[in-house]
Amino acid sequence: MDVLERYESLVDDFDAFRAACDRPLPSVVRVNTLKTTVERARAALDEADIAHEPVGWHDGLFALPDDQPGTNWPYVLGWIHGQEEVSAVPAAVLDPQPGERVWDACAAPGSKTTQLAALMDDTGLLVATDNNLGRISALRSNAERAGATNVAVTHEDARNHSLKPFRAPDSDGGREGAPYDRALVDVPCSCEGTIRKNPDALDDWELDHVEGISGVQKGVLRRAIQTTREGGTVVYSTCTFAPEENEAVLDHALSEEPCELVEFDLPLESTPGVTEWQGDSFDGSVEKAKRIYPHHNDTGGFFCAKLEVTAQ
Repeated sequence: MDVLERYESLVDDFDAFRAACDRPLPSVVRVNTLKTTVERARAALDEADIAHEPVGWHDGLFALPDDQPGTNWPYVLGWIHGQEEVSAVPAAVLDPQPGERVWDACAAPGSKTTQLAALMDDTGLLVATDNNLGRISALRSNAERAGATNVAVTHEDARNHSLKPFRAPDSDGGREGAPYDRALVDVPCSCEGTIRKNPDALDDWELDHVEGISGVQKGVLRRAIQTTREGGTVVYSTCTFAPEENEAVLDHALSEEPCELVEFDLPLESTPGVTEWQGDSFDGSVEKAKRIYPHHNDTGGFFCAKLEVTAQ
């Protein structure tokens, strides 16, 4: 089946959407402010004779029209990190503060983890979890290259994440440990939005997989809400267009956990979350989520939502 055609009713200009999906994705790097400044990184790219263009909505992102992120000395030194433009959205929306306790629930290979560490000024506690040992190796390597020292890596299924090892200073943290201030839930998904980077991403697409992985996504999001303090923030994101993995997951969390969706600003063109899909209806507040389509900003496809944990 033509996977993208199933979303024709959701997209404003389907021909432009398809054309964008067929174009290669621009290479983008993020400046790692744990090791340098945006100004020094720009000067380093100039010195290395690497063409670069600023990304309008984020001061620390540069597009490299003629180069690849990992083939230059600023990358080797950890001054820059290759990161797809829309991949920088969820950490920016989560907006962690220095000194906070933050959980990155599906962390490997570490692009968002190192971005979070930089936003936290390498202070507080950043727990980075993944269940894939091979990917954890990449996570550790990227954290070390970035100079992130506030990161604690755990190998576990995020649906069963334990707070016990992460008690707050000067407190026993209760039986389970102190909750997080914020959690990022950038879950594994069907990756439909990565087609510009991986043209074969949809070759093995199956609806059974979409429906199966949505169960995992629901479990991870619920655990993130459970382990975040009242008034804390949880950001849920995917790189897929499928409502089964986006709005349906949010709808499930809203019905099962003490949370609510909140509005947030995003300096990229986006469309609201959808409240109906193929006979299913979702909580009306899912409209507060944002869908990012490739033809709107010349990026990959993405979905992002912000939740606040409420009283039980």
